[in-house]
Order: sequence, then structure tokens, then C-alpha cells
Amino acid sequence: MRRVKSRAFRRGRIEIIPMIDVMFFLLLTFMIASMSMQQLNSLPVKLPKGVAAPLDVKTSLVLSVTKEGGIFLDKTPVTLEALPTSLKETLNGRDRVVVSADDKAPHGLVVQAMLRARSAGVIHFLIAVKP
Repeated sequence: MRRVKSRAFRRGRIEIIPMIDVMFFLLLTFMIASMSMQQLNSLPVKLPKGVAAPLDVKTSLVLSVTKEGGIFLDKTPVTLEALPTSLKETLNGRDRVVVSADDKAPHGLVVQAMLRARSAGVIHFLIAVKP
């Protein structure tokens, strides 16, 4: 007579579908969290509307021009004459600047600030726009 075991041995299985669901959930969570971590070191200005690709904010300096004619370098007020020396001190090997100019800012002042930044060694200018 054969004895039947009361408890049959079953091998464990790894279910892959729930694991994929969890991985997609984690991916989505980290993507949303990283988008909320971006910060632009500029003053609140009314940007012109346009379409632009996202940029890497951590490696860029922000040059803000307000509608009253104020010039700021990463929230620090500077004059047009002192802009090249301030930029040379803060560039640290970087060669691009994000220009965040108000919609009503004088065009000539924005151009003069960009020319002074070019004389300080800035090669690339990125224009900030509102989507």
C-alpha cells in the first residue's frame, strides 16, 4: 500500500506581472518628484509665450531683466557696468546663461545685458519663455 503525503510539495513561482506594475508605479513617482525639484533662480517676471525644449537648470546662470529696467544675476541685483565682472566671478567654467526678461522689459537693455555677458565669456544664451 502506498502512502499519500498529506501535503504536496509545490515549487514557488515568481509572478512577473505584479512586479512590472510596481516598477512602473515607482518610475512614475520618481519622474513626478524630479519634476517638482527643478528650481529656476530668477525673479518672477512675465515671460513672453513660446515653445522651447526643457533645460538643465543646475548648470546655468540666470540673467533677469525686469520691466522697470532692473538687472539681476541669480536674484542678485547688478548694474549694467558691473555685469561682466560679476559674471566672470560666478561662471566657474560654464559658458551659458538663461535670459529671463520680462515681456515689457526694454529691448535695448536686454540686448546690452547680453552683449556685456558675451564680453564676460558667455557663449550660449537660452531665452526663458512661458509655455
